[in-house]
Amino acid sequence: MRSFIYILFTMAIYGAIHSLLATFKAKARAKQFFGQAAERGYRLFFNIFAVISLLPVLALPAILPDHHLYTISMPWMILFLIGQGIAAVAEVIGVLQTGAWEFLGLKQLFTPPAIDGKLAIRGLYHWVRHPLYSAGLLFIWLTPVMTMNILALNIGLTIYIIIGTHFEERRLCAEFGNAYESYKNQVPMLIPSIRIRDQKLR
Repeated sequence: MRSFIYILFTMAIYGAIHSLLATFKAKARAKQFFGQAAERGYRLFFNIFAVISLLPVLALPAILPDHHLYTISMPWMILFLIGQGIAAVAEVIGVLQTGAWEFLGLKQLFTPPAIDGKLAIRGLYHWVRHPLYSAGLLFIWLTPVMTMNILALNIGLTIYIIIGTHFEERRLCAEFGNAYESYKNQVPMLIPSIRIRDQKLR
């Protein structure tokens, strides 16, 4: 049980730092200290820091004492693995539809940010507002082998994603205004629903 709590606590610290760095205030402070270069390189720095700081958290389930909960038996395990494969493919497609270079923060290094950027909706973004998060949640919860440590990590990641999504929604509303508010009213956040989309989203 100590391992479970420790993983959740570590995940909470990671989430708090990550969410803090994602705010406009943090980006503005970086620009204040490092100038225009900080604005162009902030996304890349943010991504590198997020990945490097997450690695120790992901290693904890393998390092700490653990307890096996269940293993999905065949043939259901195959379905779980197929589901994880679909989630992984959706993750890649989502990154490509977002713009891989922009998502990684490389485009911003060489191209000034658009002042009057427009909200672009395509592909998976017709079905959910945050397909990368949806695919990520699907992937972690379709894990066919579950232990207490993996469960703690999955719970922590899920809470982090949900809270992070709300922070990102606030940023997008501030950036795109009424266009994003309209998008929110037509497209669900994480779980797709079967309904006819507004013609403007097609």
